[in-house]
Amino acid sequence: MYRLLIIPALLTLIACGGDNQQDASSNQSDSALQGSVRMDGSSTVFPISEAVAEEYRAVQPKVRVTVGVSGTGGGFKKLINDEIDINNASRAVKESELERLNEGGIGFVELPIAYDGLSVVVNPENTWVDQLTTEELKRIWQPESAVMTWKDVRPEWPDEEIKLYGPGADSGTFDYFTKAINGKEQASRPDFTASEDDNVLVQGIAGDLYSLGYFGFAYYKENEDKLRVVPVDGGTGPILPTLETINSGTYKPLSRPVYIYVKSSSLEQPQVADFVDFYITHAGELAEAVGYISLPAAVYERAKQRVVNREAGSYYHGQVANLMEEK
Repeated sequence: MYRLLIIPALLTLIACGGDNQQDASSNQSDSALQGSVRMDGSSTVFPISEAVAEEYRAVQPKVRVTVGVSGTGGGFKKLINDEIDINNASRAVKESELERLNEGGIGFVELPIAYDGLSVVVNPENTWVDQLTTEELKRIWQPESAVMTWKDVRPEWPDEEIKLYGPGADSGTFDYFTKAINGKEQASRPDFTASEDDNVLVQGIAGDLYSLGYFGFAYYKENEDKLRVVPVDGGTGPILPTLETINSGTYKPLSRPVYIYVKSSSLEQPQVADFVDFYITHAGELAEAVGYISLPAAVYERAKQRVVNREAGSYYHGQVANLMEEK
């Protein structure tokens, strides 16, 4: 399970209240709240949601908040089956999922919560990979790829088999990477070690000299002593994923927003509505505390309005540009 990176001062501020806690004052004064809030979905979004849940428990100890990890697609399945209140998603909802939600009469409110940059990583003892182009990544990861060794990527690299690691098929990270690199969601060679648990991928890559893998930026930052991140050239030169390059949009094409999807009917439950308000209020600071990039303040304000107005459906359609317009 992901180990939180929340700084002690932040814990004290949110748990005890302060000058910046006016938005959460209603949370602290309403001690009668109880019940449960059920979350599931993306392992990428898990660290943010778990951090929010931890802080919320200090404010509303009678509300039980659970955060599971079954991948973005797995979370949407649970939302469709009415098993959870909130899905953590590292991509936007798909048309096929929208159809199933509509068929089940399940409305939702889409709320972006942070930026993330997919990180391509290798073993720290790897001395030959200085950068990878998106075209090279495509040659490695595309269906029916002929790349089997590092030498197949560049002739001067070792004639050793590449051991590939990546998220499983239910992961939104898998969907986003395959679309950004291979041009189509789910289009990928099958012969790689897959896991919905990013910590499994970290351990595999850290223990294998000839490995290559990808996952969210926060998991790289948490394990940068065990891994080496590779600059990616998307056509404008090699760029490392950093807080600055992800936030500015220069780390292309592997920067993306991440979301929570809240079931509309669940918002009629006071504890769920209160938790979602708390989540949006603190999403920016807690996202950065666990290694992600906060969104513009206008996006969070818009998210609050969408909850208050119960504006159901997909608003951003997965487009980073739509978020950037609200700066």
